Amino acid sequence: MEPFIVSARKYRPQTFKDVVGQQSITNTLLNAIEHNHLAQALLFCGPRGVGKTTCARILAKQINQDGTQNADEDFAFNIFELDAASNNSVDDIRNLIDQVRIPPQVGKYKVYIIDEVHMLSTSAFNAFLKTLEEPPKHAIFILATTEKHKIIPTILSRCQIFDFKRITVKDAANYLKYIAENQGIEAEEDALHIIAQKADGAMRDALSIFDRVVSFSGKQLTRKAVTENLNVLDYDTYFETTDRILEHNIPELLLLFNKILALGFEGHHFISGLATHFRDLMVSQHQSTITLLEVGDGTKQNYLEQSKKTSNSFLLKALTIANDCDLKYKTSKNQRLLVELSLMKLASINFDGEKKNPESVALANSTVEFIAPASFYRGITASTPVLEQTPQPTSAPVKTPIAQEHISQIAEVKKPLLEELTSKITIASEVAIPNTATKSAAAEVLETAKPTSEESASEKPKITIGHVEKRVSALSISSLKAKKAHEENRKDDLIDESKLPKDHFTEEALKQHWADFVKKIDDSGRKILASNLNADTPKLKNETIIWIEMPNGTMKKEIEREQYDLMTYLKAKLNNHFISLQISVNEATAKKFAFTPEEKYEKLREKNPVIDLLRQAFDLDL
Repeated sequence: MEPFIVSARKYRPQTFKDVVGQQSITNTLLNAIEHNHLAQALLFCGPRGVGKTTCARILAKQINQDGTQNADEDFAFNIFELDAASNNSVDDIRNLIDQVRIPPQVGKYKVYIIDEVHMLSTSAFNAFLKTLEEPPKHAIFILATTEKHKIIPTILSRCQIFDFKRITVKDAANYLKYIAENQGIEAEEDALHIIAQKADGAMRDALSIFDRVVSFSGKQLTRKAVTENLNVLDYDTYFETTDRILEHNIPELLLLFNKILALGFEGHHFISGLATHFRDLMVSQHQSTITLLEVGDGTKQNYLEQSKKTSNSFLLKALTIANDCDLKYKTSKNQRLLVELSLMKLASINFDGEKKNPESVALANSTVEFIAPASFYRGITASTPVLEQTPQPTSAPVKTPIAQEHISQIAEVKKPLLEELTSKITIASEVAIPNTATKSAAAEVLETAKPTSEESASEKPKITIGHVEKRVSALSISSLKAKKAHEENRKDDLIDESKLPKDHFTEEALKQHWADFVKKIDDSGRKILASNLNADTPKLKNETIIWIEMPNGTMKKEIEREQYDLMTYLKAKLNNHFISLQISVNEATAKKFAFTPEEKYEKLREKNPVIDLLRQAFDLDL
């Protein structure tokens, strides 16, 4: 039995035309070889598995061909490959420099391919600088790396840089289809697209996955076999999930998610795939963006059909919810509940992108006429306020006029009937009924509903819900007018000042009650006010004015802010409701308070100078 060769080696490109997805780079290299315009130091950088080393080997082979060699000639003696991951020291670079000096025995150039060049040490890079800048005419260096940012700038400046890009899903799927045809394997187009998507832009990874799936399924490569082997969710799962969301079927949606978890998939993988599904549905809605859909033709048709069932606003809302769940998943303590809650939110969205059952907005400041059944009149009492409202649709209207017995029942209605009435009416906004209304709500209903002699017996009674005054804002002009009217109404309730007591009192009595109040508030914990009131002794300026002098304006403001309790206490104790408090500020009388140890010592020394002699005698320090 012949030994098995993996597809990544078996189908490695031998010419630039076979390289997948790098047409711009291969064309540049071909033109450089043809016009003898090739640099002596090249740097191939890009992600893994995109063809960097392959292009380096093809280039090393083609620059030595002059048309006289065999097609199978590989010029093995002219190509030297160095793995910088295991040969990254200064000695390894020195050995390479010594080999560079020797000219080739066959061919025109000696090509040195250094793979994973970013693994070289800084000393090795510095030892390589001079040779890289001025190599012999017969030497060409090709450096390959996946991490260009780790290479020092002095190396980058000496190389011609080629940036390899990721291979697109379409290119990778087409190459896999070519390989499957060569091996006689029947592969579904969707299966190859799934493999290409799983490879994430790396052709080598795509070929490795292809070999694994072929070993699992044999000559029939189906989408189901690929999804089972790669442990990825099938497109049908997301189509079914979206159908349940559009149907607002939350129970089935939760059961479907439980089934997905039972198969071994993580909730994070499911919700991120669902977000991608919503994105694919969105790009399917416009003809110009369908090219962004990287799926097979059969699956693309399914996307186009389902996208017709959705709206742009719905998909935007769904993408926001799914993306928010994706971001919060890792930090959530109950991850399953987070995904289930997101699914319930998704199932609660209408096609217009809004939540289901939005609150209805009723009319405001308008007169509404509607035909009401007899039960409506039986649910109104004399105290029932008339509200601005929009009635809900009712049953067939009453065809007979309201009888006198119905009118008599209005006054006998009970609270349960009133609650039933209010539950049937959607109140548009909170309104206030003026107390000055001259006609009650029940009277308006009776007057409107009472049939006249001119009306026919079969005519439908109508009720006009009148305009009701709204509650105004506290900052509006209407509120200021209302406040002014309220103050005018209160003028009649003011107390007659001639009846208030106005007894004569002495300054000694004032001081006594002042001290009692200060002690009282000090015991209650209001230390600041008590300290401020103790700063000066009150004086009686005339019969009704109490005058105190403060050392600063701050103390004055504190007393003025708290003077209500003081004046209330003094008026009651002195039996005089006409006294007032006058506070003046005299900064010249401000007392200096001692806070620091030095200030306290100075205060003591001013009172008794002998204390300074005591400090000097005992050589004391503060």
